[in-house]
Amino acid sequence: MTDRAGAGRPTKLSNATLADLPEGVKRPRYDRAALTPGIVHVGLGNFHRAHQSWYLHRLMQKGLAHDWAIIGAGVRSTDSAMRDRLLAQDCLTTLIELDPDGISAEVVGSMIDFLPIEDGNAALIRAMSDPAIRIVSLTVTEGGYFTDASGAFDACHPDIVHDAANQNAPKTAFGAMVAALRARRAAGHAPFTGQCCDNLQNNGAILRQTVVGLARLGDPDLADWIDTHAAFPNAMVDCIVPSTGTRELELARSLGIDDAAPVTHENFRQWVIEDRFPNGRPPWQEVGATLTDDVHAYERMKIRILNAGHQVLANAGEILGVPTIAACMQDPQIAAFLHKVETEEIVPYVDPVPGMAPRDYLALIERRFANPEIHDTTRRVAFDGSSRHTGFVLPILRDALAAGGPVEGLALTEALWARMCAGQREDGSPIEPNDPHWANLVEAAQAAREAPETWLGQRQYYGAIGEDAAFSASFATWLGLIWAQGARRALEVYLENGGGAEG
Repeated sequence: MTDRAGAGRPTKLSNATLADLPEGVKRPRYDRAALTPGIVHVGLGNFHRAHQSWYLHRLMQKGLAHDWAIIGAGVRSTDSAMRDRLLAQDCLTTLIELDPDGISAEVVGSMIDFLPIEDGNAALIRAMSDPAIRIVSLTVTEGGYFTDASGAFDACHPDIVHDAANQNAPKTAFGAMVAALRARRAAGHAPFTGQCCDNLQNNGAILRQTVVGLARLGDPDLADWIDTHAAFPNAMVDCIVPSTGTRELELARSLGIDDAAPVTHENFRQWVIEDRFPNGRPPWQEVGATLTDDVHAYERMKIRILNAGHQVLANAGEILGVPTIAACMQDPQIAAFLHKVETEEIVPYVDPVPGMAPRDYLALIERRFANPEIHDTTRRVAFDGSSRHTGFVLPILRDALAAGGPVEGLALTEALWARMCAGQREDGSPIEPNDPHWANLVEAAQAAREAPETWLGQRQYYGAIGEDAAFSASFATWLGLIWAQGARRALEVYLENGGGAEG
């Protein structure tokens, strides 16, 4: 563990200063100047740098995968600030592991460049067209794949319409991928492998659907070539990675490192990958990744128990002003709510995986959520609920309704989300916009106070679920109780009997 005492003035992070970092900080042992790129990654947020980038770094530390270095990329104007920060420190990142038994730091060097952020994405298209790039990976959030409420490709989205009409100057990462694949086919090069690293069940299949669907709008022959020759392996990714703010910047400085973009993370990682990489891949299995032909059971367990569980906690926490997930777990009522919903309404719809039963995984998740060193805000976890409830919670609800199982806890979870989206905590403090569709959600949430069906009528999220009589009645009763007597009273009633709010 790194000694935080007596660090003195922190060292500005760069290639030139690696040797000057405090003794306890791990750093690259490989020659970064000798690395050559093999991966373009779009979306250089904290999760990628704590997860995929770390796995690759660990391989490089073993003398492997030096021809698989990462070139970073982004397609939003807001990505420019991250580009500036990372390029100023030679694309190095400090990872700070927050273990309850102590804190340690490691500087990761597997990323070697960050492409310019520009209209039309010409630099990104050129980079992905290079045959040396064999994998294009993405972390662009769960809601970034242009799907409709049914999960189908949304060909009518304005950004997709733009990219279909401007094939050489696209707005989206997917439009850039299609343009690069067109260039590779014309040059006689094999397609790259598309690797989704977002929390989506069947994430590789969803990425394929988006890329092929967009290509088909403008070039059906290219779409057929991509669909036949390109690979989009499914994967399950797992590591709790908080946002970086003043606290995290100061933590890095206390460890002796002046890093403009450090990343904190828990002392747990998992990566389960479908082994379908016709253009080759790094030997990730050498550093703990699981390569398999069937990733679905793993991703179903993780997405349902961890990701859906996060939503169970975070919406209640936001309404009640509980600042972090660990603090939610220290709140006896909120922690009990999570455990009851998970045990009775989520775990029954999760199958075991080799070496792990669903109830054992739930116990692991509860320990991870309770880690007091992880300052993971309820706001971060509740962000983009329109995608996260749709992707994580509602599929469980559909299964429970089909099986005739209990849904009171899931109905209460949805009612808490609706109450959160009204934009104000119970103490009167405002909840700042926290969803790409925040304005519409606030309007629906405020209308639902008097007419609960308004919330469930958002078919882009609920589809036919909102028309289920038993669920809609339960939702309406819970939402009414929350508005009338508060979230604590609703949680109390649920924990007392698990029945409807009238109990």
